[in-house]
Amino acid sequence: MAILQAIGLVKRFDDHVVLNGVDLTIETGGTLVIMGPSGCGKTTLIRCLNLLERPDQGQILFHGESVLSKEIDIRLYRRKIGFVFQHFALYSHLSALDNITLALRKLQGYGREQANELARRELAYFDLSAHEHKFPAQLSGGQKQRVALARALVMQPEIVILDEPTSALDPLMSQEVSLLIKKLEARNITTVCVTHDIAFADQISQNVVFMFQGKIIAQGSVADLAKASAIPEMNWFFGKKRYE
Repeated sequence: MAILQAIGLVKRFDDHVVLNGVDLTIETGGTLVIMGPSGCGKTTLIRCLNLLERPDQGQILFHGESVLSKEIDIRLYRRKIGFVFQHFALYSHLSALDNITLALRKLQGYGREQANELARRELAYFDLSAHEHKFPAQLSGGQKQRVALARALVMQPEIVILDEPTSALDPLMSQEVSLLIKKLEARNITTVCVTHDIAFADQISQNVVFMFQGKIIAQGSVADLAKASAIPEMNWFFGKKRYE
C-alpha cells in the first residue's frame, strides 16, 4: 500500500530544471533507496517530499491525499515525515538531550519534564544515555547520526528520510548506520534513504531507484541495476562487471 507518492514532479531553480517529471511510489514499510550521480536531483526530490521545497508542477500524495493544497497543515505533515540531514544539522549550543526535545517543546507544547522523558527513551534505544549532556562537538560522527535519528523519531513519524547518512562516516560507522536502519524497519517505520554508496545501498534494501538528469530511469535491486544495461549512465555509475 502506498504511503507517499510523487506524480509528475517538476522543480526549477531559475532556468535549471532539477526535477523533470518524477513519478515515485513509496510503499508502507521497508526501505527505499534513491541513487544517482551528483546533481541528478536526489536531494531536491526528498526536500520536495518533506515540503522543504515546493515543486513547480505535479502532486505529492500522503495516504492518497494531496499535501500541496492550501488546506494542508505543513507543520502537522512534517511531524509524519522525519528528516535526517546529510550533516545532521544539530544545534551546536544544545546538548544531545536538548537537541531532541526542542521540537517537542516548541512545536508540540510539551513541558520540559515530559519532553525529557520521551527523549531519554530514544537515547536509550540508540545506546546514547551516557551522552545526553554532551554537545555535538563532543560526539563522534556515528553518535551525531544517532542523535539526529532520535530527534526525528521522538516526533513519532510514519516515514524517515535520510540524506546521505554515510557521507561523513568511515566504513565501520557506515555498517552501524545500516543496523540503525534495520531498527527503523523493526519499528514499522518506512525509510527513504539517499546515498551514493553502492555497497551500503545493497546492505539496506533490494528496492533501489536510479535517477539521472532529474528523472527516475530505473528501479530494482542493486544487483539488477548493476548488470550491463542499455543505459550508459547506469553502466558508468555501477560498473557493468561489478556483479557479473
